Amino acid sequence: MGRQMTRIDDTFARLKSQGKKAFVSYIMAGDPDVATSLAVMRGLPAAGVDIIELGLPFTDPMADGATIQLAGQRALEGGMTLDKTLQMVRDFRAEDNITPIVMMGYYNPIYARGVDLFLTQAVSAGIDGLIIVDLPPEEDDELCIPAQKAGMNFIRLATPTTDAKRLPKVLQNTSGFVYYVSVTGITGAAAAQAADVGPEVARIKQSTDLPVIVGFGINTPEAARTIAGVADGCVVGSAIVKEIASGKPLAEVLAFVAALAAGAHSA
Repeated sequence: MGRQMTRIDDTFARLKSQGKKAFVSYIMAGDPDVATSLAVMRGLPAAGVDIIELGLPFTDPMADGATIQLAGQRALEGGMTLDKTLQMVRDFRAEDNITPIVMMGYYNPIYARGVDLFLTQAVSAGIDGLIIVDLPPEEDDELCIPAQKAGMNFIRLATPTTDAKRLPKVLQNTSGFVYYVSVTGITGAAAAQAADVGPEVARIKQSTDLPVIVGFGINTPEAARTIAGVADGCVVGSAIVKEIASGKPLAEVLAFVAALAAGAHSA
């Protein structure tokens, strides 16, 4: 590709050489306040997190489930802004220059800032990739292409409804990894879910060399291991956000994360 290797690319190369799956975790920036979320964020790498997804709170998070919506609300009520989120990344980077950070959110706050200014600020703060849930591939000129030019990974979501016709579009300007969101809404054993997800991951991998990471309601180490086992890794979001929401002490939240990470890494 001739692109420079990003922290995300380096992380997957390292994991591959170790024969390990990736464990990705999501937190909402500023939930319930900056100090708490920064403390959690700083503790994630030692708990075994390979890549951090940092949610940028937004007033109208239509693509998020209730847990993440409430987290965004708490953050906004606590006065969280784009500038404070960027500062949080800078503060994290002062101590950790290796762990990749992917900012996940909606286009509106970025558009309001101005794409060029946002990208300059994000790159200098130390953000490695973007997941912008409300920008389809048809809008790649808006942010995706400029972000790639700025040296960032632009990561897309694939779902069970991403059919063979749609998949090339989703993959066309994607880099870093593909985030497969299984929204089939099945409850029950992780093994049954893995049986459904495995062929889906294989289908995506036929069309791309990028790692495929799976997220959907993973909340136990067993589920993390099972799902990571049929992909290149797994994402845990809501389960960690719920722990933070319940007001548990930092050490307990990080112990919960560490158990999930150990599950994924044992796959």
